[in-house]
Amino acid sequence: MPARTIAIYGKGGIGKSFTTTNLSATFALMNKRVLQLGCDPKHDSTTSLFGGISLPTVTDVFAEKNALNEQVSVSDIVFRRDIADFPQPIYGVELGGPQVGRGCGGRGIISGFEILEKLGIFKWDIDIILMDFLGDVVCGGFATPLARSLSEEVILVTNNDRQSIFTANNICQANNYFRTIGGQSRLLGLIINRDDGSGVAEKYAEAAGITVLMKVPYNAEARDKDDSFDFAVRLPEIRDKFQKLAGDILDNKITPCEAGGLDFMGFVRLFGEVSDDNPLAASAEELFGKKGSSSGSAESEEKTAIESDTLKMTRCIGKLAAEEQEVYRMAEQEKRSFSEIAELTHREESDVRELFSSARSQLTRLFFEN
Repeated sequence: MPARTIAIYGKGGIGKSFTTTNLSATFALMNKRVLQLGCDPKHDSTTSLFGGISLPTVTDVFAEKNALNEQVSVSDIVFRRDIADFPQPIYGVELGGPQVGRGCGGRGIISGFEILEKLGIFKWDIDIILMDFLGDVVCGGFATPLARSLSEEVILVTNNDRQSIFTANNICQANNYFRTIGGQSRLLGLIINRDDGSGVAEKYAEAAGITVLMKVPYNAEARDKDDSFDFAVRLPEIRDKFQKLAGDILDNKITPCEAGGLDFMGFVRLFGEVSDDNPLAASAEELFGKKGSSSGSAESEEKTAIESDTLKMTRCIGKLAAEEQEVYRMAEQEKRSFSEIAELTHREESDVRELFSSARSQLTRLFFEN
């Protein structure tokens, strides 16, 4: 039977890897063969899982092997940890990524999955694959499990702060978008980590139609376990929560959510009243001062007209459908070719050209209709 695949998304630093690691440990304690797949360029998802050891990454191993004209093998990138009181070993892989400023992390994710698929990852004798994904960024690489339906299910992790909830909402919207174009990943719900009892994340979940799967309160002992590269599920109050969630997942007791996420204004209004006014535009005169405007009023008026048209075009682009916006921005603003856009967005090149043509036609109409 193929492994059950679950992608766990969350903002960096909120305890996403803590959650993934303890869920991996819980499944292993339930006699399941688990693989934890770290999908973050920081490659620190499996550090606690392996007692503080930093695993060699797929990115680094591939570079080394490629330099020697050698092939990457399973034993080069997949590692196991045998724990005395666990009935099953736990397996780990870190995709890794380029060093800061030296490449695209999303591209590293895509390449890493290509290597794993060639090695037959979805045919291995594994019961559960937990994919620990960074949710802060929106580039195509980090959406790989959603775009290609490599994960059957998705779990969001958040705290009660606005930024981590905003990240969760972005992932919810992304998953909903991919479902509209054939994606099969199902959203199971949301985990609130370090719950402070404020109810902020629960308020969001109710508004967005997302199930709260588990609330993990802040626990100093749990933090100490994680800091010392041990499992927080060794603590009864933490273990009970993870065991219930893992059991519900295995027994298919969780009904997937149909949530599409909240639009931006709907989201920010959860946190207070927000004005509907457009932002006040700055002028060239105030930024350059009198010195910059001395070349004459005609030049100043021309600059103002150009700035006005640019702002108007930006608003028009914002009215396009999401997939048309994406293709148009990549083609016009990022200056990417249609073939490159097709590869990055996992579309046929003919579909990219059609979306771009449609976007251009609609922008012409929107721009000149007022």
